[in-house]
Amino acid sequence: MFATDDTIVAIATPPGPGGIGIVRLSGPRASEIAAAILSGPGNLEPRRATLTHALEPSRQRSIDRVLATYFPRPRSYTGEDVVEISGHGSPVVLRRIVESATAAGARLAEPGEFTFRAFLQGRMDLVQAEAIHDLVTAVTPRQARVAFDQLEGTATAAICAVEDALFNVVARLEASLDFPEEGYHFVDAKAAGVEVAELADRVRRLIASSRQGRLIREGCQVAVAGKPNVGKSSLFNVLCGVQRTIVANTAGTTRDLVTETIHLAGIPVTLVDTAGIRATSDAVEAEGVSRARGAVEAASAVVVVVDRSRVLDQDDRVLLRQTEGRSRLVVANKRDLPTAWSAEEQLEVGSGSPLVETCLIDGSSADTIREALLGLLEGKAPGRDPPAISNARHIGLLTSAETALRRAAAAAEGGATEELLLVDLEEARRALEEVTGKRTPDAVLERIFERFCIGK
Repeated sequence: MFATDDTIVAIATPPGPGGIGIVRLSGPRASEIAAAILSGPGNLEPRRATLTHALEPSRQRSIDRVLATYFPRPRSYTGEDVVEISGHGSPVVLRRIVESATAAGARLAEPGEFTFRAFLQGRMDLVQAEAIHDLVTAVTPRQARVAFDQLEGTATAAICAVEDALFNVVARLEASLDFPEEGYHFVDAKAAGVEVAELADRVRRLIASSRQGRLIREGCQVAVAGKPNVGKSSLFNVLCGVQRTIVANTAGTTRDLVTETIHLAGIPVTLVDTAGIRATSDAVEAEGVSRARGAVEAASAVVVVVDRSRVLDQDDRVLLRQTEGRSRLVVANKRDLPTAWSAEEQLEVGSGSPLVETCLIDGSSADTIREALLGLLEGKAPGRDPPAISNARHIGLLTSAETALRRAAAAAEGGATEELLLVDLEEARRALEEVTGKRTPDAVLERIFERFCIGK
């Protein structure tokens, strides 16, 4: 992966002009290289901002007036010696400072290399390192809240609590194996099985909280579907808050997919307005219908719009059947007109899915629809505390750990020996330790950190 014995440099602020830009140095020669590219006397005073000038490699001319701050190891972001040089946020100026640093012996940092060094130096575990990426890329307050809580160690604490309890069980089982002739039994195998089953339940609760966590972290795609002229585009515009698509009385106005990203209570939702789904011989409309069906299949959830002022026809029923069992919200439009549905049709439309009756002409039902859609996506009212788990890698490993724990608990119930129990328990421990980075293959680490931006 990365070399860790040299000194690296990169611009630590986002690309583009800004009021302030920061160049970061980290490594054993950070202070020495900073002295070589800054004017003024020798070494910087630790943790004190020093007004100075950044110099060109020849030291004949200044590049910019800067503030330089030295953070000696281990109390720095990376756990190494770090110097941060704050200058004016011109990309040209910042690049010239980086060029001076590389001329003085620094190496350009790779994406995520500063955080990787912090991980290696024990400044953070792998869950916290991943949370930094999530915090930097957060686009909603809820995403930022979840990422910050994980950076503060909520996920790590929950996982380590399970890991410590599991280690205690393993230690007692191994101790019993070490003294078989003396007759010492530090734990009965069946009693250990009960403890292991309780640990599996704790892991299951962590996994259960991850549904909301992934929703906040990754967002979702929601397709708006229905036959022509039922109000799909009107609903799409109401949810977006702008006239994003054309609304007309002519059926089949929308022929292609139109997308827009909105935020529902901090959850990024990509809305897809689709062509009216119906049987047609028009080649262009048929292509639009085909794309609409594909969007419905790919979506995390579907909003099916039906016209309550007209009786259900074959196109309505086909779409309702095709989306049955999916995460679905049914919107019955044109509440301002007399309903044409029989009691049986009303039951057919509302069966198995939340149903909202509305009039989309004036947009007065926008909040009701948003609340219903949010409830559908979250599966329940949002909790006051953010979920501890939101990362797909963590969920996969926790699932593996739970499977191994369940297997061990079942084996203990069946009278298995300590040796057999330890095989499954060690598998569970490996999975838990891979989450926090105690045991993580280099290929996984590389994949995690390559997603970071340069300078972080």
